Amino acid sequence: MNLNNIRPAAGSTFSSKRIGRGQGSGKGGTAGKGHNGQQARAGYSQKIGFEGGQMPLQRRLPKFGFKNVNRKEYRAINLDDIQILIENKSVTGDITKEILVQHGLASKNELVKIMGRGELKSSVSITADKFTKSAEELIAKAGGKAITL
Repeated sequence: MNLNNIRPAAGSTFSSKRIGRGQGSGKGGTAGKGHNGQQARAGYSQKIGFEGGQMPLQRRLPKFGFKNVNRKEYRAINLDDIQILIENKSVTGDITKEILVQHGLASKNELVKIMGRGELKSSVSITADKFTKSAEELIAKAGGKAITL
């Protein structure tokens, strides 16, 4: 077998019916478009969601929900993630937002919120945009400081 003699499986391909090429072709005259009507005309296109004049679904269903334009999105970082950084000796001393960005826990323009999952064993001062109550308690319990920006 070579590339020049490869053929598709028998019956898997077939030539398409040529439309609008005379009555003898079986698709002559109206070319499979029926008689008159909007879809038989040249240049036919329909708006997305158009239901032939019936009230479309997106207008029949009620609107709901609310999008607050003033919402602030925070990147959540847990205390156990910070403890892993300390254990790996990749962080020494105070933990700031810049250090969290360097280690890939947050990006430069994100607001950072420290969450209280896990346990902190070493006393470090952590600087972030926001802290949960449980995180502040665990940091204080370990002998560190929670500094809000």
